[in-house]
Amino acid sequence: MHITLPTTVVEGIQLTVMPFRADAVIGTMSVPTLVQLVPSPRREEDTKTLKAASGAVRRHAELRALVQRALKSTQKGKNVGSYAEYIADGVKGELGAGWSTPPITFWHAGPLAALSDELLPGTGLRTLTITPGTCVVAIDGETQTTAWHELYDDPERYGLTYAELAQVRVPFELYVDLSVADARQIFYDRNVQGVVVAKNLAMSMDQRDFATRLAHRVADAVKVDVDVDDKLVPFTKLVNASKRQVGKTDPEVVTLSALRALVIAAIYGRTGLSRSAETVHEDELPAGTNAERVEGSVVPLLARLLSDHFPHFASRSAITAPAVLAGLGIAVHQATPWADPMNALGAEDLHRLLADIQWDREARYWDGVAAKAGATGRLNFSGGVKDSGGRVADAILYPGTEAGRKIRGQ
Repeated sequence: MHITLPTTVVEGIQLTVMPFRADAVIGTMSVPTLVQLVPSPRREEDTKTLKAASGAVRRHAELRALVQRALKSTQKGKNVGSYAEYIADGVKGELGAGWSTPPITFWHAGPLAALSDELLPGTGLRTLTITPGTCVVAIDGETQTTAWHELYDDPERYGLTYAELAQVRVPFELYVDLSVADARQIFYDRNVQGVVVAKNLAMSMDQRDFATRLAHRVADAVKVDVDVDDKLVPFTKLVNASKRQVGKTDPEVVTLSALRALVIAAIYGRTGLSRSAETVHEDELPAGTNAERVEGSVVPLLARLLSDHFPHFASRSAITAPAVLAGLGIAVHQATPWADPMNALGAEDLHRLLADIQWDREARYWDGVAAKAGATGRLNFSGGVKDSGGRVADAILYPGTEAGRKIRGQ
């Protein structure tokens, strides 16, 4: 008897994708597919686990090591747990629509097993097949890949189920049949060519951060006269949320990150100087307060400050510098109900302390306090919140000191 062999069928993992160049496609895959396709980077760095792993996994680990950083004992590895928690919160709906994970960039180390014709003419959609055991490595987004493995290994730990994870689609881009050198180059380009966002600026974008939300409420509470059609304009329209500093031609007068520094210092006083680049959670507010009480006290105090001193904001004076705003915040903190009674100020006392300060950007007032004067006499306010905020606060709160007299032109 002669048994005929079946017609050749390519078996493996099938993905629906869309090519965007001759050697790369984009698409989405399920979490079960992801953890099946790409081994856990954390386990690949465990020598004991790797020793007992299959040859395919060991070969994958060797290839991964050529194009990726280590997870173990690095900040990248430490971020995996918090990333997994963030993803879990998003999947569970606890973050609303305000959460996101970037597409993971994969490298398929060899040629594809199969690639279909267009599924529907004109759409570009195709089906590709990856044979089991093929080396697919995350060359960008590996922390996220590891976090998905953490979630799938123990979903109950994160308040999830396998069924919930199975419904999630993970966006990806896949580069096919590139050399190791090309894969390394993509890793470099993705991690080095981009400009890293300053942490203070990034924090000012975080809408789950209490200080950021409060900064927006302060700006919303103030309306100012900018001599445009005799109409009052919300101060929020004069706050730049996308830059580290306001340019000369920008219509805005202050950055959101600087306004956030003012808010944090008003809440915490001097200890707020070290929190300017940290997330402020409602359960970390000063003892004896809560979000409602803090908002009810800080918003009116800062709204008055912005209103009274708007001409100085409009002229881009020293008051718009982050360090000066942080020092002002420390002074405002003394007028809050939770301030140390030994140093407490009334709102009118605070107003009087600020009344005779010279806000012009001149060395005779601010050199050595919030800025440094160069050889030409031009002031540089780049010292930052932590460096100069305390000196500014001392100058504001203690008029009799040398710095206090200096900023008052005495």
